[in-house]
Amino acid sequence: MIRRVAVLPQPPLLIPELAAGAADEGAELREACLAAARRLTSASPDWVVVGAATGAPEVPEHATGSFRGFGVDLGVSLSRVTAAETELPLPALVAGWLREQAGASSVRVHLVDPAAPAGRCEQLGRTLGEHAAVLVLGDGSSRHGPRSPGGEDERAAGFDAGVRDALAKADTGALAALDPAYAAELGAGGRAPWQVLAGLAADEGWTAEVLYSAAPFGVAYHVAVWEHA
Repeated sequence: MIRRVAVLPQPPLLIPELAAGAADEGAELREACLAAARRLTSASPDWVVVGAATGAPEVPEHATGSFRGFGVDLGVSLSRVTAAETELPLPALVAGWLREQAGASSVRVHLVDPAAPAGRCEQLGRTLGEHAAVLVLGDGSSRHGPRSPGGEDERAAGFDAGVRDALAKADTGALAALDPAYAAELGAGGRAPWQVLAGLAADEGWTAEVLYSAAPFGVAYHVAVWEHA
């Protein structure tokens, strides 16, 4: 049974070695993410991770990888077991880094295609209910303000305000109702993972806390922890 869920973004700037000049500006976000990850480890040292990647490739258990594709040859591992390096998608790399920072033993990564229909995402979520600790990775809209990498869109603020409220209330209905096409227009890569969360946390008895919600670099980042009674 799931005891705790941490919802985090996955920007490379979380990792100080990759953030360069933005390390200080991202410090508050980083600390919120690490706090949520440590709370996840206190529920279980073995995590299940949900993220999104095109084609939803399978991620091998115990895999190791590197952030060299993002400019720094920083290695990470999905477990304490040594394995050969393989090319890992960003959610797996971030999960491996968080695992090491939070003292977890292992992470098992399940990826969903960013364009997957809501029903398929919820169905995946319903298959993940036997794990005590689940990490859900995904960013909000990339279209906040003039600094946004996706180009400014005035609808982004309302979209992410709705996501924040849903995360703050453990409102799985609101997450399930997110429109895939609308989310894609706003560059919200977390839509599919959040709808996996809607499926895995569909039962009652959840409490929620938002630790961070802002768009410091034009992309919305939400950090929340859900607890099951």
